[in-house]
Amino acid sequence: MTTIALVPDALRADVETLWDYHNMHHVVRPSDVGIGLGSHDLGVATCAADLYQQGMFPVIVFTGANAPTTVSRFPRGEAVHYKEHAIELGVPEDAILVEPRAANTGENFTYTRNLLKQHGVAVRSAVVISRPYQQRRAYATCKKLWPELEVTCASLPLSLDDYVTSIGDVDRVINMLVGDTQRIIEYARRGFAIEQPYPDEVAAAFQRLVAAGFTSRLV
Repeated sequence: MTTIALVPDALRADVETLWDYHNMHHVVRPSDVGIGLGSHDLGVATCAADLYQQGMFPVIVFTGANAPTTVSRFPRGEAVHYKEHAIELGVPEDAILVEPRAANTGENFTYTRNLLKQHGVAVRSAVVISRPYQQRRAYATCKKLWPELEVTCASLPLSLDDYVTSIGDVDRVINMLVGDTQRIIEYARRGFAIEQPYPDEVAAAFQRLVAAGFTSRLV
């Protein structure tokens, strides 16, 4: 019998607060390119394929090398495996570009911008596709490094419980949420991203989850 991963009731309100905060709640609209950010989550490639087939963009860039948490799952690199998955889902190979070197979100955008320029692809707008809890950080990073780009954020439309079940590891998801929340503040301070609103209820939820021991993804 399979055990379904669930957020503990004692933590649910705070985890839901962070989950909602990182969702930019953008309405996806047709754009010049889809940019799929590499990670451990193959759902990024699934979302990119879905949006491509809806006609939201004519070309996809998958960007990402490997992190210690992804090298065993994606031994040929995150972007390469994303491309293969999107092709399996019906995206034509010639509609996909692969950027295989980026090791962080800043490099995702810097290297993608250079790749599109090399291929002569004029870009004024993009749909940035990421894990659900990475949307806000991806947006803030992109607008810092590529400020003229019109950015819409997207992820697979999953509830918190559905996402946790898809990953199969409650602690990992909560730790990632906590880590990304810290990065919203810390990366803006370091000049890696633009500042974002940081409501009191988000700060309080973050502090309680840190106190509860979810610290493995803090910088």
